[in-house]
Amino acid sequence: MNTIEGTTPAPHTPYGTPDAPRVAVRGEAHLEVDPEIARISITISARGTDRRDALNDLTRRNTTALDLIKSYGDAVDRVETGTLSITPELTKHGRGERIRAYHGRVHLTAELTDFTALGELTTRLADLDLTQVEGPWWALRPDSPTHRRARQQAVREAVQRAREYAEALGTTLAALVELADVGAENTPVYGYGGPAGGMRSAAYGGAPDFAEEAAPLDLEPQRQHVYAQVNARFTLVPPELTA
Repeated sequence: MNTIEGTTPAPHTPYGTPDAPRVAVRGEAHLEVDPEIARISITISARGTDRRDALNDLTRRNTTALDLIKSYGDAVDRVETGTLSITPELTKHGRGERIRAYHGRVHLTAELTDFTALGELTTRLADLDLTQVEGPWWALRPDSPTHRRARQQAVREAVQRAREYAEALGTTLAALVELADVGAENTPVYGYGGPAGGMRSAAYGGAPDFAEEAAPLDLEPQRQHVYAQVNARFTLVPPELTA
């Protein structure tokens, strides 16, 4: 802001003046909605006395799992490969150590938007050899319109609350001075909640027999709670207060 030399800027009056009184309010919103996506984590393991054999076995099982996931087409929104490890298992041999076996492991993450397919896919994945499945974690998309609805509802509540204060004084709102998210300087990171009840980690050692597959799990989506809060400050038309 530019000022003319020799003049003093007008003082800041955060609490208003008798000619321009201010009212500060908080608007809040809470929406409870169905989730939009579900995430599952898949861990595939392999073990062998030869490092190359363990790696080849892990590669084969990883391919089988990926092919199964991708066979669900548009029901799977995204699939990603996480960490891959081949770790030797050491054992004492005389005065030294020797490699007893090699353990391989690869982690996959899949996000689904079709919850009808979710139960069937998790069951079939858990039925694969040496495969562990965890989840699901339910969530909304980061760009879900539900977030916008919650913010707008919080703003409308702030305006309504300020009007009610003004009406109690026999006056009306004059102008909006400030509107800010609560905690705008420390915005929380949106992420997944904890695992929902209804599905536990599963690991099976037997090879799948798709002619006699296990019945699909019946998974109930976990309702999502979306909160929004805003702080708002308005000026009021000076009320005529009477004794």
